[in-house]
Amino acid sequence: MLKLAFLLIGPAAFRARWYVLGIAGGLLVVLAVMLAAGLSQMVTQATYIALGGGFVLTGLAMLPAVVSLRGERRWRGLIRPAASIAAGGLVLSAVFLGGSAMALAFALAFILDGFVRAGMALIVRFTGWVVSCLCGAAELGLAVMLLSGWPLSPGLNLPFCVGLFVGLSGWLLIRLGLMLRGLEDEAAILLLPVFGARGWYDHAPVLIGDSPLNRPDDPPILVRVWTPTGQARSRRPVIDRYLAATDADGAFSTGHATLELAPDLYISHCPATDFDPAGRSLVNVLHGGAGNDVPGIFQRSYDDEVQDWRAADVSVAIRRYSARRLRAFWAGYKQDATYNITNRNCSVVVAAALEAALEGVFAGPYPWARLLWLLTDPDMWVAAMIRSRATSMTWTPGLVLDYARTLSRLVDHRDRSWGRRFQGFLARIDDDTPGMGANAG
Repeated sequence: MLKLAFLLIGPAAFRARWYVLGIAGGLLVVLAVMLAAGLSQMVTQATYIALGGGFVLTGLAMLPAVVSLRGERRWRGLIRPAASIAAGGLVLSAVFLGGSAMALAFALAFILDGFVRAGMALIVRFTGWVVSCLCGAAELGLAVMLLSGWPLSPGLNLPFCVGLFVGLSGWLLIRLGLMLRGLEDEAAILLLPVFGARGWYDHAPVLIGDSPLNRPDDPPILVRVWTPTGQARSRRPVIDRYLAATDADGAFSTGHATLELAPDLYISHCPATDFDPAGRSLVNVLHGGAGNDVPGIFQRSYDDEVQDWRAADVSVAIRRYSARRLRAFWAGYKQDATYNITNRNCSVVVAAALEAALEGVFAGPYPWARLLWLLTDPDMWVAAMIRSRATSMTWTPGLVLDYARTLSRLVDHRDRSWGRRFQGFLARIDDDTPGMGANAG
């Protein structure tokens, strides 16, 4: 979440005061050491109260948005605030009743995320997949530690895990501060190493001069998505929406995503020939290495895609952006048409282009206040969660759709209240969105 917040505010606001990030990160690291070592029971309890109280207040703040929903949506909507309040209650219970319930919840979260992270890394094997596997294995190790009460005593296991997360956040702030110190004025923040492990931002812009945002009467960025479920013959809600589906003829579909800025910019990256996974194992199909690179093409316009295939299922408009940054990114990316189904696909380029266009949209005279505001915004939490999941596997049209919708609410609807924005999020994700087509994108 920190990385996305700094991206939206832009590096210029923090470059001159990079040391503030370092100091804040250092303080978090010190707090993490105190928590992990159990040096101060008062500090540990204060941290639990702050975290637990934050979760409970967040859940309570969600409830008014859920009340206006009707029928089944209301019951679905109640899941999120109930989960937040329950999580807060578990954290607070560690203060008054001991941390056994909270330890169990942490362990289950570690097991789930560890298996997903390590499993996807083993399947996709993108650049840096070994590190991702090790992180997943570390999460599983932490889960075993929490459940077994070894090697630390049960009273220290939980503070150690909480301290570990606080310390990692502090270390990220220190790294960002040092990297921003050396970042050239013309370079995009996406060029920093913390963003570039997958090579998705190698074409982030390096520009001379200011990059003003578009005017209100300029055309918006349009993100269009063909979701995999549009012509699916079977319904597997999560798999069909976010990974792939098969249509009535048995054709394999990952869907498709494009980005357009009228009148002349159209981003659509496809394999030069239809993708057919028949006879290949899932591991070989999704391998993100160079061995799976194939020739690709860039479609010329949306009208051409409609004529060759069909209309997109969903479109999302984003009205605040930097056209100059977007054009600079696309000018670099389109020099190489190589396509890879998991590491250089239609969704990867759309997500990267969108982030390039949104760098600095929240730049202003009070960047630290803006940073705090973003870190408490529910749409920011959702966007960061989607981004993190894509980084651990890959961008898919379903993830791009959710990401574009969330960023649109975040940058274009600043006048909406916290509750209204969360209500909009609930209403959109509960929609039975029609889905993707029979081409791979």
